[in-house]
Amino acid sequence: MRRLLKNIKGLVGAYEAPPSWLGGLAMGDFPVIENAWLAIEEGRIAAFGTMDSFPGIVDWSGLEIEDCDGRYVLPAWCDSHTHLVYAADRGGEFLDRLQGKSYQEIAENGGGILNSARALRAMPESDLMADAVKRLSLAMDQGTGAIEIKSGYGLTVEGELKMLRIIQALKKESPIPIKSTLLACHAVPEGDWNASTWTDAAIKELIPAAIEQGLADYVDAFCETGYFSVEDLNKLLGAIQNSPLKAKVHVNQFSTLGGVAACVEHGALSVDHLEELSDEDMAALGTTLERNKQPVFSVALPGCSHFLGIPFTPVRRLMDAGLPVALASDHNPGSAPSGNMTLVVQLAIIKMGMLPLEAIAAATINGAAAMELSHEVGVIAPGWRANLLITKPLNGLEQIGYRFGENPVEKVLINGEQR
Repeated sequence: MRRLLKNIKGLVGAYEAPPSWLGGLAMGDFPVIENAWLAIEEGRIAAFGTMDSFPGIVDWSGLEIEDCDGRYVLPAWCDSHTHLVYAADRGGEFLDRLQGKSYQEIAENGGGILNSARALRAMPESDLMADAVKRLSLAMDQGTGAIEIKSGYGLTVEGELKMLRIIQALKKESPIPIKSTLLACHAVPEGDWNASTWTDAAIKELIPAAIEQGLADYVDAFCETGYFSVEDLNKLLGAIQNSPLKAKVHVNQFSTLGGVAACVEHGALSVDHLEELSDEDMAALGTTLERNKQPVFSVALPGCSHFLGIPFTPVRRLMDAGLPVALASDHNPGSAPSGNMTLVVQLAIIKMGMLPLEAIAAATINGAAAMELSHEVGVIAPGWRANLLITKPLNGLEQIGYRFGENPVEKVLINGEQR
């Protein structure tokens, strides 16, 4: 299939030679080519430019032409933090929260992650896979063109490997790139376990099994009061230093414990959540701008903040320090039951004070970088996958946030094919 998009109002994120990521205020300089055209061949970007420099059509065979008058074309969203594989929703706990119970109180009463773990262990892999396929398909329909998926609801060695096998099967079946994360320390399992002994078991049994079976790209932990300490996190991150796995870590969702500095010290790829942020955290993240030209990415999850009613990540503080921010959905059954990345971008604009181009860059080029996928998605560049969004007619990109109750996406292309 060959496709030509013409009369594009604004072609967003187009580069001949793209950077791997954008930091700080440079995120607002994500390029926009006005009155543009874009050619797609065999599922990849072939060429682009302004309409006044359009070279014309030499070969009409198999060519589909689309007039994008009044519409913007963007890279598809790159969702770098999800828990898309799970057994059942937790709507009952949502009602508990509406009646005044906190997220922590629900967890202490046997709900939350432990509830999801019981359901997952009881559900056959075939059923888990079928549900995950549906969720992934919906995410793509809503504009996601690359995604990371975590385990973490197994809470036994076999339960976690079960989840990773499903993610591996999704990788093979999916038309979009998927990264797999072993969330080795998500919650303390029921029984005689404590955070320290489960961390030791994850290091001794779970991580080696995941590596041997080739099931994970990254390792994660939930470093938070009542879950896993900085000491536990340091043990876990130390154990993967000489392995093929990097770290993407949950930190600072409810409190600042020093987990950010530990992640920086161990060379983590990203620190995710950061709803709470101390001066010490900022200082640690600042040092990463000089680390082999590869920073630790700060991944904000505004869908979680919105759903739980907790603070939003102070992204302007991070950006003012020159740091690269990514946006992700945190799609999970408890604290962010939506994988709609367009909504995430809208929340970032409205609730986090991001300018439209900053939010788009965070959800595309920086989201791709936070999954080490900068070589194929996140921007519009020759040879990159033609994973794209075509908006409805818009006066400007600010209307993505302004009309927050509407879906601004008219069409989604995955590998050049319309969803």
